[in-house]
Amino acid sequence: MAAAAVTGEASRPQWAPPDHCKAQAAAGLGDSEDAPVRPLCKPRGICSRAYFLVLMVFVHLYLGNVLALLLFVHYSNGDESSDPGPQHRAQGPGPEPTLGPLTRLEGIKVGHERKVQLVTDRDHFIRTLSLKPLLFEIPGFLTDDECRLIIHLAQMKGLQRSQILPTEEYEEAMSTMQVSQLDLFQLLDQNRDGHLQLREVLAQTRLGNGWWMTPESIQEMYTAIKADPDGDGVLSLQEFSNMDLRDFHKYMRSHKAESSELVRNSHHTWLYQGEGAHHVMRAIRQRVLRLTRLSPEIVELSEPLQVVRYGEGGHYHAHVDSGPVYPETICSHTKLVANESVPFETSCRYMTVLFYLNNVTGGGETVFPVADNRTYDEMSLIQDDVDLRDTRRHCDKGNLRVKPRQGTAVFWYNYLPDGQGWVGDVDDYSLHGGCLVTRGTKWIANNWINVDPSRARQALFQQEMARLAREGGAESQPEWALDRAYRDTRVEL
Repeated sequence: MAAAAVTGEASRPQWAPPDHCKAQAAAGLGDSEDAPVRPLCKPRGICSRAYFLVLMVFVHLYLGNVLALLLFVHYSNGDESSDPGPQHRAQGPGPEPTLGPLTRLEGIKVGHERKVQLVTDRDHFIRTLSLKPLLFEIPGFLTDDECRLIIHLAQMKGLQRSQILPTEEYEEAMSTMQVSQLDLFQLLDQNRDGHLQLREVLAQTRLGNGWWMTPESIQEMYTAIKADPDGDGVLSLQEFSNMDLRDFHKYMRSHKAESSELVRNSHHTWLYQGEGAHHVMRAIRQRVLRLTRLSPEIVELSEPLQVVRYGEGGHYHAHVDSGPVYPETICSHTKLVANESVPFETSCRYMTVLFYLNNVTGGGETVFPVADNRTYDEMSLIQDDVDLRDTRRHCDKGNLRVKPRQGTAVFWYNYLPDGQGWVGDVDDYSLHGGCLVTRGTKWIANNWINVDPSRARQALFQQEMARLAREGGAESQPEWALDRAYRDTRVEL
């Protein structure tokens, strides 16, 4: 099966090793042994291994083969051991490079402000918006002219639809796996009461790369395939066993989705920020470098700037920007140096820096549904008829909403610290989404800072990029490594 990219982006960017990586690729660290890639989440949370496998495969396939693959992995591995074995350890010639600890700003308390100097001619103020996740706001991070330039460059390059609906490759996957409907039922029945409630089904469709499932759409499907004779929205084991899963697939293929029914309704493009890019693009990356206080190698080797346009009616349902890494997954940005064969890749984004490029006439807030909740429970996101992840209907019920203001940046950490200066568990509280744009157009940009949860594999990646740069600079890099489009563009403001 082709590797599936996770965490919500429809197309994978190409990013570049910078010329300045001729400097050292890695700084010192105490231990040089690579720890096994371990689960980053708690056993039964949003990123539990069983739930994550369901989530990953749904990016390209439908519910039936999601569960089939989950069972396949479960029965193949026998248990949920966090040690993937030697075949999953990062490998490289000679002694393994090591990296120092990652920097992380302290939140202090909600409302706390600190002054920083990110540019020479003015001060900026960082305000803490929440502690769970660790979230900050910086008014005036970009000037109005810089915001207009980014939008102009994105329009020149051209934007593409942010989400592509699933293809029929699920049929091939289904043909290779045999699983009983009893096993499927037991995987869906999270509270083990012998019945499938709507929210148990909804919990397995939270971020599929396709249609956003609602209680109404599930009941409509039940009616179409005659799965729920009494129409109460709850399936007993007997009703589920009587259902022909082929009818489910036929229904999904025949259903024409409107843009409002998608997980994400927007258009986007990627803008190069590496050596030789437009001077404003370079200046923004350097500003992010000073803001995050991370090493230049980490920031420069991260994804390019993603620019997104949400038209009226645009939205992005609640999601997390980064995925956990299990033995079945690998980080997209380091996969070429991992020397491993795994079925899935995921985005490993230590930080998100989001820029608002315009003022939005109506709607378009960024919502953090469970920010600063005392506790977190995946199933509590869906109560009765309210799905807190649904940003078209229930943004007003989220704990924290950030209004788009031109030039303002917000940034947060997608992982908790591991206590040793590196990446720990995915932060469940970083769940966020884009509220429905009710009037006008919303423009944003994202800088994601990529860090592999395997410290040694991140170091090997940086070492390899530095070697490529030493051997011939940016022009010698393979095509995947550099997006040269519009790198020399100059635009009149």
